[in-house]
Order: sequence, then structure tokens, then C-alpha cells
Amino acid sequence: MKKYYPNFVIPIVITLIFLMTIINTPNIVAVPSGPTVTTVRNETATPASAALINTSGGSITTMVLNATTQNLRWKAYVGNVTGTLTLDDANSYSIFDWSITTLVGEVYATRGSSTISWVNIDCATPANITNEEIAINHTSNPNDNISTTFNTQDHRSFYVGSVEITENDCYSVHTYVNNSEQSSNFEEILLHDKTSMVYATIIENNAMGYRPNETYDFQMIVPEVGLESWTSSTAYYFYVELI
Repeated sequence: MKKYYPNFVIPIVITLIFLMTIINTPNIVAVPSGPTVTTVRNETATPASAALINTSGGSITTMVLNATTQNLRWKAYVGNVTGTLTLDDANSYSIFDWSITTLVGEVYATRGSSTISWVNIDCATPANITNEEIAINHTSNPNDNISTTFNTQDHRSFYVGSVEITENDCYSVHTYVNNSEQSSNFEEILLHDKTSMVYATIIENNAMGYRPNETYDFQMIVPEVGLESWTSSTAYYFYVELI
């Protein structure tokens, strides 16, 4: 015998299925992720040779000596960014992805080996900066420590995951373009997740970089241990956020 159901049953079933889907879907928030890194070049300057001075015996020579010394308490990372936007499941299987032609996002570097708490990210405070200087022995070099280097608050607003970093709120610096100071591109900002310092730079799109006639998507400087007796190097963990 054929059974008949009222017309209202189907909408109710569909509504229940929809609600169950919402309930069982995890709360997904986009956060920066670790990139695949390909090193193109790693170099440093060669110290200048000695300056020759030859004066006659019995003379007194008054001089001004101007020297440029490579700063071993800092190092820099520059380069380009490629990537895709994707819809993946927990096993990294993609249902679809999109190639990125115009880059928008940030590059992050941190000494912290544990995963950054992106929901707690905020501008680094003076206390955070002082603690970082103590941790890597930058307290005895006032000419080039972190607080002296990142001594302005001049940057664009941007998001780290779902957290907004408001314009000009954080301590920042602009790295050089064409071997000269500038204040437009390659902003680097000090952030903190209540555990680790995070150095962030806003991605450019093939902008002219510190070297004449070379373009980069990012430039950033990070501190190295400030002890003269330091014989090793400090590892940094990199993240990229593309939006």
C-alpha cells in the first residue's frame, strides 16, 4: 500500500541536515603557514683593505678616520614569494585551488620554535622589546639594538589571520631601496604573541629592492646574538600569509 507524507516533511528534513552540517563543521580561521624555502644566495661584504698613510719623521698628523664595519649583530633576508590559495581537507587533499598573480599578505620570522599563537598576536610592547634584547644580548650595543633600530611607528594597517594590526600602532622600520633610506616600501613591524617576538614585513609586488635594478617581494632584518664571543648562528622560523 502506497504511503503519502505531508508536504511539510521534506523541508523539515532538509533543515535538519543543514543544521547538522553547521554543527559538525569546525571553526576555521586562516592563519600564516610555513613555506617551502629555496635559498638563492647567501653573501656578506668583504672588509676593506688597510688605508696607507706615509708621513715624514718628526711630523704630527691630525686625521678623521671614517670606517664602515659589517654589523654581525644583525642579518637580513630578502626574496620573492610564490604560492596558491587552496581548499584542502585535513589530509591535504585539494578540491580546488587558485593561482596568485597579485600578491597580498605578509612574511613573518621568529626565534620561537613553538607554533605562534596567532590569535594572541599584537604589537610588541617596550617591555617585550627589552626582554628580547636581554635574551639575545643586545643590551650593551645602544647604537644598533632592537629598540634603536625599530624606533618609529610608521606602517600600513594589515591583518594577521583574523587580528587587525592598526596603522602606525607598532614599532617599525623601513629597509633600504636602491642602497638608500626610504619610507614607502618594505615596512617591517615588531609583533608579539605573548611568548615570542615576531618580525613581520608586508609583501610588496616586485618592488625595487636594496640592490639597484633588482626587485623583491619582501626584505627584512632580524637580530643575531650580540656577544662578541658568539660563534654560532640563530635560527629563525618563517611563516607566510597570502590573502
